[in-house]
Amino acid sequence: MLVTTFSKAQKADILIKNGKIVDGTGNSWFLGDIAVKDGKIVAKGHLDSWTAPKTIDATGLIVSPGFIDVHTHMEDLEKKDPEAKNFIFDGVTTVITGNCGTSRTDIKKYLDYLDNLKMSINMATLVGHNDVRKAVMGTANRTPTEEELQQMEAIVEKGMQDGAVGFSTGLIYIPGTYSKTDEVVRLAKAAAKYKGVYASHIRSEGDSVAIAVNEAIDIARQAKMPVEISHYKIVGEQNWGRSKETVPLIIKAREEGIDATIDQYPYTASSTNMGTMLPSWALADGKDSIVARLANPAIRKRITNFMLKGLKKRGKEHFSYAVVANYKPDKSYNGKSIEEVNTMLGKAHTAEEEASTVMDMMSNGGSSMVFHGMCEEDVKTIMQYPYNMFASDGGVRVMGEGVPHPRSYGTNARVLGKYVREQKVIGLEEAIRRMTSLPAQKFQLKNIGLLCEGYNADLTLFDEKTINDLSTYDNPHQYSVGVKYVVVNGKLTVNDGKHTGERNGRTLKRGV
Repeated sequence: MLVTTFSKAQKADILIKNGKIVDGTGNSWFLGDIAVKDGKIVAKGHLDSWTAPKTIDATGLIVSPGFIDVHTHMEDLEKKDPEAKNFIFDGVTTVITGNCGTSRTDIKKYLDYLDNLKMSINMATLVGHNDVRKAVMGTANRTPTEEELQQMEAIVEKGMQDGAVGFSTGLIYIPGTYSKTDEVVRLAKAAAKYKGVYASHIRSEGDSVAIAVNEAIDIARQAKMPVEISHYKIVGEQNWGRSKETVPLIIKAREEGIDATIDQYPYTASSTNMGTMLPSWALADGKDSIVARLANPAIRKRITNFMLKGLKKRGKEHFSYAVVANYKPDKSYNGKSIEEVNTMLGKAHTAEEEASTVMDMMSNGGSSMVFHGMCEEDVKTIMQYPYNMFASDGGVRVMGEGVPHPRSYGTNARVLGKYVREQKVIGLEEAIRRMTSLPAQKFQLKNIGLLCEGYNADLTLFDEKTINDLSTYDNPHQYSVGVKYVVVNGKLTVNDGKHTGERNGRTLKRGV
């Protein structure tokens, strides 16, 4: 119900006037005002009688709920920037971390620490399978015993009791890749007891992508819980166009009654660690074992053959698609492809030597990487699916550190600038629904994601004509432009395009 008039002046902390309000439901925008008081939205409509010490003239601006990024990696936030400026300037007010099977295992301790740290954004977390497995089994490449399974179940249950919003897997990573489906089902059921979401980085996003999607859906089916398939994509030139095969798998699951959704970053390159270039068996049992294997000529030959086979499938002669993002032993590698690094080192210009270069880098700790291997048409096909959320798969960035994927800086602005305004792949109100109310509903985040009276005052105000991502693969350390104001829990965090230093974010716990 819209508020239109009052007999006497009403007082707010922040008054937003004359904005194009997009409330997060997917409904059309309307012109109006919003009043914020004591961290809440207290009125919405034509608020002519309201006053506030801070009034924002939002003429020409979109006023929306703060964006919710459901797939981030914030495990080292405290070491970087609690103001999370790369997210804030992209309009994000809430993130979910603990994805891809990576999280702290003591969820209570972690959430308490974050609340004491004070952040500029709100944060919820999943409990991650890989770290749960490491806590019990290390990085052993074997099936767990019943006793080990029970220990893992106990960690997952405790994490859910302490406020985690679900259980995540990273089934291409060590040690999660060593698990069988029945192990994942057991642990997913432990989270399902507390109405958690199963969020999965599936086993394959390339040749076996359909099998991997169906496995995630089957885990949700058996555990009787919602499933979120992370960074939905099609990888490898030989697989381009298969989004027309994989999106219907989600549609079919929903028709069956499974709450299946996906998320996506709007780019044609992925980013993860260098270890994914090697066969998983080579990475078991810790650093010393990895180094020993990589020093063995016979094992290096096996790994080289594995890597060359994958390269041939992609129809490539060199590892030009694999670009170093951050190699700590030698920063001169950063921003160069493996082919370019190999040439820089004066080695023979062959794929075999490039594979050797990768193994040498792995022996020195490996690197974060950017992998170019998707096509624009698949990105658009997946983007048009209505139960798809936008997510960066990124973390807090430090200006000038490495050459990371641009998604940590520009995901939402890229959607709103390139795919909404310029290419009209989806509409404005639909894009904002996917950034706000859909993720809040999926992860049961209470009182956020909509511009409703009584909801938390998380708001993003942006210029739909100028919002744009400036971050690129070659020059990623650039904040998005066009986000003019951001309010987090009632406090102005971005004022006329500048971060105020406000750190009013909080942790969001399951069921609270």
